[in-house]
Amino acid sequence: MHLNQFNHIIISIVLVCIINSSSAQIIERFPKPDFKSDYTRPQTITPEARAAHLEYLDVFVLIITLSLASYFALKLRSRKHIFLLMVFSVIYFGFWREGCICSIGAIQNVTLAMFDPTYSIPLTAVLFFAIPLIFTLFFGRTFCAAVCPLGAVQDLVIVKHINVSNWLAELLSILPYIYLGLAVLFAANSAGFIICQYDPFVGFFRFGATFNMIILGLSLLLLGTVIARPYCRFLCPYGVLLNWMSRLSRRHVTITPTECTNCRLCEESCPFGAINKADEGVLAESKNSDIRRLAIIIVLTPIIILLSGWVVSYLHDTLSQKHPSVSLAEEIQLENRGKRTETTLETRTFRASGKPSEELFEEAKEIQKRFRMGGWFLGGFLGFIFSIKLIKLSIRKKQPEYAADTGTCFSCARCFAFCPFEQERIASLHRTSILNEF
Repeated sequence: MHLNQFNHIIISIVLVCIINSSSAQIIERFPKPDFKSDYTRPQTITPEARAAHLEYLDVFVLIITLSLASYFALKLRSRKHIFLLMVFSVIYFGFWREGCICSIGAIQNVTLAMFDPTYSIPLTAVLFFAIPLIFTLFFGRTFCAAVCPLGAVQDLVIVKHINVSNWLAELLSILPYIYLGLAVLFAANSAGFIICQYDPFVGFFRFGATFNMIILGLSLLLLGTVIARPYCRFLCPYGVLLNWMSRLSRRHVTITPTECTNCRLCEESCPFGAINKADEGVLAESKNSDIRRLAIIIVLTPIIILLSGWVVSYLHDTLSQKHPSVSLAEEIQLENRGKRTETTLETRTFRASGKPSEELFEEAKEIQKRFRMGGWFLGGFLGFIFSIKLIKLSIRKKQPEYAADTGTCFSCARCFAFCPFEQERIASLHRTSILNEF
């Protein structure tokens, strides 16, 4: 891409951001309550609900962009087109739509709908959750390539990447599973949507965020200049589901159209460590030791699952503090015991409602029981994932050539430009098109 074209793109982004910032006005439909205390009404950064036809327009744009990303990555094999689509996604799904609704946060909507029959989930939330997974099942992670605004904004700041060692990458790859498990646990117990609450980039898209979230977002973007897409690789909970779907995908990005000479150019070009290195196999001695190690891990797997479940369930008191009823019950208890002399707005509101404290305490106990049970499931799930990671590291199989990892590859199309066979294919197509003109 020429420098002038890049400058035009950056100028377009800035203009759209300025227009969006100046035109976004919050409509006050209800008068502000007249509090008799020093309470300061917080400023919300949640975007207003859109008209139904505009919400379905977002779904239509999502389908179109996913289709284009899949075509650009698998058929056209063009990094330039992927890059331009990324810029569009940042503008539309990021700044224009202010990062809402997003497929990542929709995990919580779907979870809450499964566990709370009184919650009416919007159809658009279901579609934003399911459609990228369906596309990934057929075409790989093309959603990550150019459609997700969180991934795109990180991809745009990559300057010069450095590789993360395999053992560290495997260790950090457990974090998205923990994040996903906690998000499901909290949403299932109506304790909040932590994915939305701790979204590091939505504050930039909405031109408003807390100081801590601004620091977090800036830190990730700064880190992303050298460690490519740190949120996508080591935090994103939706990436866990995309990884699973992509491993089952019918079609996926391939580095070479014909064969591989193991020139390693693709490995050096990939900033995400998503290319499996060629390996002619292992010696018989090391293979025997791998089998023994694998047998030990399999035997220990049930113990790891039970121990992990117990540890997380033991933290149910701390985790349940996220639920407003549990935190309110503890504040009421502190005031009743005289351990807190100053009341809060929440406790004053509760006492004014006339609801008995005992009823609140019983409700809090039930919630804590659910968190304890959910902790067993969450811990067991994390223990199982940890065991699978160990098993994966213990199994070494023959890898004859360099190939994109079907689970972690973002289909960004960077490796195409470095493959000599791909360059030969493009040159051949160019020569054919010239001959056809004559």
